[in-house]
Amino acid sequence: MRNPHSLWAAAALGLAACLGTSPAHAARPMITDDARIVDAKSCQLESWVKSKKDSTEFWAQPACNFTGNLELTLGAARTREDGSSRTTDVVIQGKTLFKELQPNGWGWGLAVGNARHPNDEGQGRGDLYAYVPVTFSMRDDRLFFHTNVGWLRTAQTHRNLMTWGLATEAQLSQSTWLIAETFGQNQGKPFYQMGLRYWLVPGHVQIDATYGNRAGSSTQERWFSIGLRLLSSPFLP
Repeated sequence: MRNPHSLWAAAALGLAACLGTSPAHAARPMITDDARIVDAKSCQLESWVKSKKDSTEFWAQPACNFTGNLELTLGAARTREDGSSRTTDVVIQGKTLFKELQPNGWGWGLAVGNARHPNDEGQGRGDLYAYVPVTFSMRDDRLFFHTNVGWLRTAQTHRNLMTWGLATEAQLSQSTWLIAETFGQNQGKPFYQMGLRYWLVPGHVQIDATYGNRAGSSTQERWFSIGLRLLSSPFLP
C-alpha cells in the first residue's frame, strides 16, 4: 500500500495543476470565515455542490499551510445553467493569523484574495478583497462566534464596498455541529445560512448540508448545499 501522506500530496498537487490559476473561501460551509488555518505542513480539500433555482455550482478548493502561519487557497467553480456547464469563478487567497485561537479565548487574522469571473466582461484583474476574521471560543471549544469585517473592490464597477459577516458554531454531539450565519455588504439586504456539519472521521473527513437565502426573498435567491471536507496529517517538507 502506498504511503497515505504521498497520496495526499499527489492529490493536492494534481488538483492544483488541473485548476491552474483558480479561487478560495472560508471553512465549509460558512461564508463568514474563522480565525483558524490549516495545521502547519498540512493540506485540506473542500468541495461542495450548491443548488439554486436556475443553476447548480460545483466547487473545489484545496488549501495548504507550507510555512506554519500562511494558508494558501486555490479554487474554482463550474456552473451548470441553461443546459451548459462553464467555469464561472476562480479564486486565490492567502490567510495568516496574528493571534492564535485558544480554548475559551479569542484569535484574529487577515485574509487577502482575488476572485475572477471568466464569463463577465470588464473583469480585468478580477475582484480584490481583504477581511479581518475574529473568532471567540466558549465552553471549552464547544461554542464559537465568528465576525468578519472587510473590503471589496469590484472589477466591473470599480466600486469599493464594505463586507461583513456574523456566524456561530455549536457542538450538538461528539461528531455533530450546528452552524448559522448572516453576511452581506454595506448595500442591499443581507444573506443568511444554516445547517449541520458531521465528522465521519474526526479531524480528517467531514460532511455538511446547508440552506441559505437573502433576507426578505422568496425562492429566487435561496440555495441548498452539500459538502465534503478532507484534511491531511502533516506531510509537507
